[in-house]
Amino acid sequence: MKSHKDLTVYKTSIDLVIDVYKTSRNFPEAEKFGLTSQIRRAAVSIPSNIAEGAARNSKKDFIRFLYIALGSLAETETQLELAVRLEFINPNNEIEEKIIYIRRMILNLIKSLKE
Repeated sequence: MKSHKDLTVYKTSIDLVIDVYKTSRNFPEAEKFGLTSQIRRAAVSIPSNIAEGAARNSKKDFIRFLYIALGSLAETETQLELAVRLEFINPNNEIEEKIIYIRRMILNLIKSLKE
């Protein structure tokens, strides 16, 4: 790996951030500093932690940051579910599938780094 930018999981998580930003545009104005801000921060945290972990000098650090990215992914997923239940957005299977795919890739990357 030359750079974190070479990782499919990084590229896909960047795509997820774009999806979250586009989706959260439809949230009520009253949520600008609430759920809108929180969901965007959580989504941005996913590729950010992948990048930061990849830049570290040890597999142990990279794994630690991948677990943080996994937590941010779960947070994003939860906040999207809240947005659906609050009827800010409709369920989006494409985003849900992307989340599942990213989770699988992060877990597989962790597994390969541990071997």
